[in-house]
Amino acid sequence: MSFNGYEDPPAWGEPEPSTGDIVKDAIRKEQVLKEIAAAQGDLQSLVTRVQTVQGDVDKLTSENGTLQMYIDNLTMQMAKRR
Repeated sequence: MSFNGYEDPPAWGEPEPSTGDIVKDAIRKEQVLKEIAAAQGDLQSLVTRVQTVQGDVDKLTSENGTLQMYIDNLTMQMAKRR
């Protein structure tokens, strides 16, 4: 499909048309493999970061629960003194 002279890239899984030049095809495949490897590395970094942040969230949630219990206990103690 062409829009204002711009040609859409082939869809995922759709083989790119061969140029007939073995060297160019090999270079293009190598470039695509490098892009995939880089994207996988970026994804792994993001997964690691998400796991780290999730651990921080879990820790803070636990600490908030502890603080809420402390506040509730203090509130009950103050109510008993009156």
